[in-house]
Amino acid sequence: MLNFEELNLSIALLNALEDLEYIHPTPIQEKSFPVIMSGRDVIGIAQTGTGKTFAYLLPILRQYSYSKIKNPRALILVPTRELVTQVCQEIEKLSKYINFRYTGIYGGANINPQKQAVFNGLDLLVATPGRLIDLAATGALSLKSVQHLVIDEVDEMLGHGFRSQLTTILDLMPAKRQNILFSATITAEVEMLISTFFINPQKVEIAAHGTPLDKILQSGYQVPNYHTKVNLLNHLLESDKSLSKVMVFVSTKKLAERLYEQIHTNFNDGVALIHSGKTQSNRFATLARFQEGNHRILIATDIAARGLDIADVTHVINFDTPTTPGDYLHRIGRTGRAGKNGTAITFSNDPEQLLLTAIEVLMKRGIDIIPLPEEIEISLIFVEEELPAVLIKNHDKNRKVKTAKALVHDKKVKNKKQHLGGPRKRKPHKTKPRNRAVEKNRARKK
Repeated sequence: MLNFEELNLSIALLNALEDLEYIHPTPIQEKSFPVIMSGRDVIGIAQTGTGKTFAYLLPILRQYSYSKIKNPRALILVPTRELVTQVCQEIEKLSKYINFRYTGIYGGANINPQKQAVFNGLDLLVATPGRLIDLAATGALSLKSVQHLVIDEVDEMLGHGFRSQLTTILDLMPAKRQNILFSATITAEVEMLISTFFINPQKVEIAAHGTPLDKILQSGYQVPNYHTKVNLLNHLLESDKSLSKVMVFVSTKKLAERLYEQIHTNFNDGVALIHSGKTQSNRFATLARFQEGNHRILIATDIAARGLDIADVTHVINFDTPTTPGDYLHRIGRTGRAGKNGTAITFSNDPEQLLLTAIEVLMKRGIDIIPLPEEIEISLIFVEEELPAVLIKNHDKNRKVKTAKALVHDKKVKNKKQHLGGPRKRKPHKTKPRNRAVEKNRARKK
């Protein structure tokens, strides 16, 4: 197995890696390093949790040389503010012995300190697309000096409608630059972006697209409805103590709030909640407490499924089946990291069986379905989202159906008055009294 010392790394980087007690590069780090160092455009495909961040940071920092240029020479784009913070933390670890200027910018925070940090001068900038465009539009940031562009989790950005923003950013940068793209999944839209902006890229692929992590034990339960899923979740958390650090994924903010309210009574401060509706400070604090073990359970939407490196997550529970098969891989990738084993459990009802099949097709393997424990109470109550749409037919052909016009209410009496103009038009014109002397005089003249 290759050591970091066998790569063409600087003494400063080797010292930083030694402090971190990292000895061997991961496969994606080992294969990406020489390709990125060559200056070619690179497409890196690897499963989540395989060290993609260090895979692009190490060669970029290796090529760094001191400069007084104020504008950034490297730009890293990520989809969320949490990922901006995490990438900056990784840069801090690696640049411990390098005089290196970097910062992270993202929306939802005061823009003025970010403007000041950019104005002071940078070597590398980590950003979300929206806030980057905000700073570039005001003239506070120039991208004309960018030599290395990294787009991390690009499928997530395109999936959330960032394509126009990415196109704008790419147009603001010099044509002569190195493009580096890392992702766990490559979609058709990603392929289109690559064909448009990348020049003869070299693909570095560690695992075939859709291959599940070997260290994650995957299983599932067929559960009829939401309330039964809640009963099953409570049962698993109460009866199985091996679920010591659990991420529970749900599809929407509304569902996350509802589920939190229902299980919070059983686990009190042991459960926490994170979704995009929470403030930036709340999200950061919640993740930190979960990371430190202050919370046993974290209920999250897919905002926490991408790229976040949370150590020692023992179980991932998909409370609902993801609508996109790639999202399933990202969710379960929060466990089984850093060479450790993990467990992923998926709850699926009848309408979600097709989604589960699509996930199995993507992974080219099945998910073991476990019978529901006998002590689980099967609820007969369905929540609003689970009720089928009902089409009401008009069986009475003689009954008239109201049209849109019939739904318009009549005007009030005061609004039925016609506008007759000014005072002279509203009141009848009063003629002046006849002057017979004047009329006789006019008649003589004629």
